[in-house]
Amino acid sequence: MIELENVAYSYGGAELLSDISLNLQPGSFHFLTGPSGSGKTTLLKLCYGALLPTAGQVRLFDADVRGMERDDIAMVRRRIGVVHQDCQFLNHLSVSDNISLPLMVSGRDLLAEGPNMKELANWVGLSSRIEALPPELSGGERQRAALARAVIMSPDVVLADEPTGNVDWEMSQRLLRLLVELNRMGKTIMIATHDLALIRAAKSQVQARVLRISNRQLQLAGADL
Repeated sequence: MIELENVAYSYGGAELLSDISLNLQPGSFHFLTGPSGSGKTTLLKLCYGALLPTAGQVRLFDADVRGMERDDIAMVRRRIGVVHQDCQFLNHLSVSDNISLPLMVSGRDLLAEGPNMKELANWVGLSSRIEALPPELSGGERQRAALARAVIMSPDVVLADEPTGNVDWEMSQRLLRLLVELNRMGKTIMIATHDLALIRAAKSQVQARVLRISNRQLQLAGADL
């Protein structure tokens, strides 16, 4: 689905990632960890075509990103849901409109997809908040809205960048359970996090691989959780 082969990425003349190889198989679950500034967000961006590698090859659903036109990348991204670390929303739009924004951008029928959006709002526990504006949401509500928006297009892969970074432990567990549910539905999941307690808490819920970025390279941090 997503394959990186001997990938390197440099920023400002300095190499941030070096000789990275990764294969995200259908239905797999990965945690990506490493210290702040190690390149976790950069690696996720390489995985959905937001960045091009300075060396090596990135293949998204068997297509090399270097040979893809802008429209091709846009189509591929419909199959990859991303939960960004900063949870950006359009503050003048309701939560429901923000969640359904990917449908509007892609030209899909909002009336036909509306019930799906409502199901998602219920699934993430935001049914009573769908008409609220983003500034009215708590940190946990924003993260759940971001997750709903990431999966409204029924992607094959969900990449989450520090999804529990700004919420309390109880909400972290709730978000983890939602991501585990997605994995049980057959979705490929990769969560970038520095929260080792969250990874340990996942042990009883999902079989996952833990990857760690260290010294610009990707290492297997341990056996299956």
